[in-house]
Amino acid sequence: MEGTVFTPSLEGMKHVKSEDGVMLAKPFLDVCKLILPVLDKLGTAMSIVKSDIGGNIARLESKYASDPSTFEHLYSMVQVEVESKTAKGSSSCTNGLLWLTRAMDFLVELFRNLLEHPDWTMSQACTDSYGKTLKKWHGWLASSSFTVAMKLAPDRKKFMEVICGSGDINADIEKFCTTFAPLLAENHKFLAGVGLDDLKAS
Repeated sequence: MEGTVFTPSLEGMKHVKSEDGVMLAKPFLDVCKLILPVLDKLGTAMSIVKSDIGGNIARLESKYASDPSTFEHLYSMVQVEVESKTAKGSSSCTNGLLWLTRAMDFLVELFRNLLEHPDWTMSQACTDSYGKTLKKWHGWLASSSFTVAMKLAPDRKKFMEVICGSGDINADIEKFCTTFAPLLAENHKFLAGVGLDDLKAS
């Protein structure tokens, strides 16, 4: 593998915003898709997260494809739903963007943990990042299945070997966290601005 498992998504992040600084729908969703192979390397532990992320990407992509010029900007999907009062529906694009952003928050936190706590096991890193990100939004059922899944996390050393390819994995993890986190924060800020950043799992 040329570079690390993060190389494609880091390249994609350069194109997520338009020249005037607006978040673009397709490039943002493409970056999220490019992160999915990282989850494959985490095996069974991340299968719930992966299917959740995949489903939300598909929902947003299908909305974008229905009218690419109207939905060129990521937040236009939310604005349309806010105006039609459908944003809080469980199958809305607003809900999809919110949960996609939260899942990505979890991954950023997970890789930050791996960088900052070289002595932690994968399970520790996963559990800590889950507690800091997704846990407060999950109901009891999601929370318990997540807790079980975290115990299935692979051996840390093996995982790091698999994702590092021919690049500098620590430098790429650092870049991934510092570049992606502000984009995710921007999504939260926008969603909070329309009163929709605190929806919980039903």
